Amino acid sequence: MWASSGTLSPVTKNELAVEDIEPEGPTRREQAVARSLDSARIRAEGRVQRFLDAAMELFNSRPGRDFTVQEVVERSGQSLHSFYQYFGGKHELLLALFEEQVRATTDRLREVIAQEDDPLERLHSFVVAYYRLCRPTDDGTPTPESGATGSRRRTPLGMAEFAQQLLTEHPKEAARVFSPLVAVFEEVLDGATEAGAVRSGLRSGPIVGIVLEVIMFNTFSSTIGGMSLRSEDGDSAEDLWNLILHGIGTDPGT
Repeated sequence: MWASSGTLSPVTKNELAVEDIEPEGPTRREQAVARSLDSARIRAEGRVQRFLDAAMELFNSRPGRDFTVQEVVERSGQSLHSFYQYFGGKHELLLALFEEQVRATTDRLREVIAQEDDPLERLHSFVVAYYRLCRPTDDGTPTPESGATGSRRRTPLGMAEFAQQLLTEHPKEAARVFSPLVAVFEEVLDGATEAGAVRSGLRSGPIVGIVLEVIMFNTFSSTIGGMSLRSEDGDSAEDLWNLILHGIGTDPGT
């Protein structure tokens, strides 16, 4: 490494040339801190999920949202101090739970529309499947989906009521929560428009919001009007589809 004169040998000088040195990665200290943060994040995610699971169990075991933070804490097997480390209160817990519901619903709808190639049938499948997934139930019972294998739990009655409250009292929060679902429906609606199955000239943004609200509030209205919550009432979904189609579809006579 060292020449007899005490200077670096030519070979070593070349090896240490700036242009030959690869960019440095994380230091050992940074790697150690990253491992610590990763472990803490995994633990935090597990604790949060236990709170969410406990809240959903309470939703499915009783009507409405009539449960306390203390009940969630006890069912989760964790402490009240731990709860307030992750949530500011019951509203934040419900909001997190509703976000999970919307994401799961969006993923399921993507699976449903992926089974259809025709743009109008993709739109049809979205509307009918979303209606059936939104239909509130007082016990969290599963409901079969048209054209899909297996079943998925419908929206608990208390969660349906929370969705209505969120839309009317906290519109900005609602817009953020529903953004994944809105994006999928915009994609489906745009495809139907390009195929000529939906009237051109409609403003996509407002139409997306109107149709999604029609579906949600139509299904949630059963909590107000005392309509049957039975999952086998499939004709209602098709009736709603026909109403939407005649509102935004092309005139069959043209």
